[in-house]
This record gives sequence, C-alpha cells and structure tokens, in this order.
Amino acid sequence: MRFYPDVPAQRLSTAARDLVVLILLALFAWLAVAVHDAVDALAVLGEGVGEAGESVQGGFGTAADAVDDVPVVGGTLADGLRAAGEGSGGNVAEVGRRGEERVHELANLLGVLTFGIPATLLLVQALPPRIAQVRQLTAAGRALRDGVHAVEGAERTRLVAMRAAFSLPYGQLLRFTPDPFGDLAAGRYDDLVRAAYEDAGLRSERA
Repeated sequence: MRFYPDVPAQRLSTAARDLVVLILLALFAWLAVAVHDAVDALAVLGEGVGEAGESVQGGFGTAADAVDDVPVVGGTLADGLRAAGEGSGGNVAEVGRRGEERVHELANLLGVLTFGIPATLLLVQALPPRIAQVRQLTAAGRALRDGVHAVEGAERTRLVAMRAAFSLPYGQLLRFTPDPFGDLAAGRYDDLVRAAYEDAGLRSERA
C-alpha cells in the first residue's frame, strides 16, 4: 500500500490535508468534552435537591427515634413522623436523584453528538478521496514499478511515454516538454516518462 506520493509537493499537500483532518477531529473531541463537562456540572442542582430531601427525611427520622420510647403513644407518633419524612423529604430526595441521573445522561448525549456529527461530516468528505488516492498510488506503483519485468528496456519506456502523450492534458504535458508529440516521434522519452510518473504521484527512475 502506498499512502503518500513520492513527488515532494504532492506529498506535502497530502500530509497537510491529513494533518488538518486530525486537528479538526481533536478540536471536535475537545469541544465535546467541554460541552459534556459544562452540562454535567448542572447535576449539582439535582444533587443539592437530593441532599436537602435526605436532610428533611433524616430530621423526621431523628424526631421519630426521640419519641419512640414515649409510653402508649410513642410508637404511633414515631410511625407518623417517619411516614411524614418519607412523604416529604423522601420524595424530594428521589426527585433530586432522578434529576441528577438525567443531567448525567444529557451530558453524555450532548458530548457524543457534539463530536459525532461534525466528525462524521468531516470524514464523509475527507475519507473517500483519500482512500481513492491510496488506491491510485498503489495501482500506479504496481503498474509502473512492480510490473517492470513484464516489458523490459526501451520498449517499456516507449509505452510509458505513449501513455503520457495520449492521456495527459496538454497543459500538463507542456510543463515537462514544449513538444510532447515531437519527443515521442523522435524517441525522446525522458520528459514524457517523468510526466507519466508525476501524474501518478511517483518519482521516475529517469528523473
């Protein structure tokens, strides 16, 4: 597998794009953590409500323990106080606990969405062309280098030069030679071969 072109300018450009993608993913992750922590901090409200309810319930429980030993009516009073504590402070404490759990769940959900949505959109845009580039580089390497033993010497060079002359855009050819078809007809293949290799992102052995 070839992940990066041999041509320095193309290699630098590809590496820069990969670096930008990684930086953006790291930024999305940082934002997700920040959002999660900011929302999760609101759980302190539910925690406070729960603690207040437990305090109320504890107060009723303490009062019930205090009157429990009173003759005749102590047990009844204690049961009534404990029931009152459960009905008031206990319910408040339960509401506080449920609120705290929901805030934690919301913080987790928002954190995942904050990272997941932009990261998915970024990767949908960046990965397909990057994968296509890797496949093209790998295929070009096999065709132009790994397959050198199939056709040897001058004939192989001529075929690669023909491929460049007949398939590359004229503006691209003129960057390498002012007369691409004249070079092909005269057997001057070096510039055409370099054009073919650079188009594939590879460095020509004839450079």
